[in-house]
Amino acid sequence: MLVLLCSLRIPALEFEKLFLPHLDAAYNLARLLMRNRQDAEDVVQESYLRALRAFASFRGEASRPWILTIVRNTSFTRLRDNRSRADHAEYHEELHVSAGHTPEAESLGNERALAVERCVQLLPSDFREAIVLREMEELSYQEIAEITGVPRGTVMSRLSRARARLAACLKNSMGNSLLGGRTSHDL
Repeated sequence: MLVLLCSLRIPALEFEKLFLPHLDAAYNLARLLMRNRQDAEDVVQESYLRALRAFASFRGEASRPWILTIVRNTSFTRLRDNRSRADHAEYHEELHVSAGHTPEAESLGNERALAVERCVQLLPSDFREAIVLREMEELSYQEIAEITGVPRGTVMSRLSRARARLAACLKNSMGNSLLGGRTSHDL
């Protein structure tokens, strides 16, 4: 990447200083939009190359929303281009949960984390995107609006609906797990 930076005559240190701190946020967004670890890595790499090429047009505004907008657009472009291919493999990363006091507590924590991840993956992409940017990346409503290109009110509405769907999904999921996978109708 350094060779590319020098060949494009872009100050490497300035680019790295502005955008490398956001690499984890870029990956998290791509992973949750792409639903596949390898595709997310490819999207992040492509996004950073696009950002590098467009660095001269960067006006010095907030770097995080700028790079996340590129990641978002690259993800959606790749998803659109790959629609004709088979469905993407679902992403299942082992979750790191702090050790509980007992194996039962750790197991329950793992179960809850998996339920949250599964419920987030079930959300429509616009809701999933909003909830990830707000709750995981801790962006403001205005920053999310800039990244997604929708009004602030739309962001707030999507977040409200996403939270409601997450709550319903988690209630259903945790209720089913307590019943051994059976619904209350089966009892």
